[in-house]
Amino acid sequence: MTLTLTEMAVEVLTTADGREKTAKSRAFAAEWAASRAAGDALPLGEATPPLRPSRPDRPKLLDPREVPRRRPGSPQGRIALLHAVAHIELNAVDLHWDIVARFAHVPLPAGFYDDWVRAADEESKHFGLMCECLEELGSHYGALPAHAGMWRAAEDTADDLFGRLAVVPMVLEARGLDVTPGMIDIFRKAGADSAVAALETIYAEEVGHVAYGSKWYHFLCGRHDVDPTPHFHTLVRKYFHGALKPPFNEEKRAEAGLPPDFYWPLVDSR
Repeated sequence: MTLTLTEMAVEVLTTADGREKTAKSRAFAAEWAASRAAGDALPLGEATPPLRPSRPDRPKLLDPREVPRRRPGSPQGRIALLHAVAHIELNAVDLHWDIVARFAHVPLPAGFYDDWVRAADEESKHFGLMCECLEELGSHYGALPAHAGMWRAAEDTADDLFGRLAVVPMVLEARGLDVTPGMIDIFRKAGADSAVAALETIYAEEVGHVAYGSKWYHFLCGRHDVDPTPHFHTLVRKYFHGALKPPFNEEKRAEAGLPPDFYWPLVDSR
C-alpha cells in the first residue's frame, strides 16, 4: 500500500536508529520527487506526528550545560565536533519531516512540501557523511553524549507555523552558516580531507534550507498582511531561548534571504 506524504513523515519520525531513519527519509524523498515529476503527486494525508521523535539508546542526551567541552585542536576534540554535527543533522531530518506532517492542515502550495522533503533528504545525506567521517577516525555516532535541547524549538512551535519557520531555519540553521566556515578551517589545518569535503557539502546546501525558511515565512506574511521584520523579532523573542551572537555570515545570510535588519536588532535587545 502506498503511504501518504504525512504517513511517510511519521514513519521517519518514529524510527529510532539513525541509519535506518535516514535511509527511510531518503527513500521517501525519492518517492515524493518521482511522483511530482510524473505529475501525479502522492496524497498529503493527515497522519499525526509524535510530539518527540524516536531516538536510539545512544547517544546519551544531556542538558547543554553538561555536555563536555573539548578543544577542537586535539583528535578527540575533532571527533567531538563531528559527533555534535551528526547530532544536529539527525535532528534536522526530524525537524523537516515534522513540519511536513504537523502543519498539513494549513493550506500551502505543493512547493512547500517539495522544499522541506528535499531539505530532509539533504540532511539525511549530511548525517551519513558525518557518520562516515566519525568511523574513519575510529568512532561512531552514539559514542559521545549529545545535546538534549535540540528538539525544544519544535515543541515550542508545535502550534505556530510562523514561529517554526522563524526559529528553526531562520535562526538555528542560519547559525550554521556563521560557524561552519570555522569548522572547515579546523579540519583543513588537521589535514582531514574527508571532513573538509563533507562540511563543505553541508555548508553549500544549508544556504538553501535557510532560504526555504525565509521564502515560506515571507509567503505567510504576505497571505496574512503582516510586516515581516517586526513580526520576526516578536517570534524570535517569544520562542528562541538563546542569544543571537555575532559575528554573522552576512553574505551567506543575504544569499538565503535574511537581511541584516532581521537579526542585528535582536542582538542589541538581549
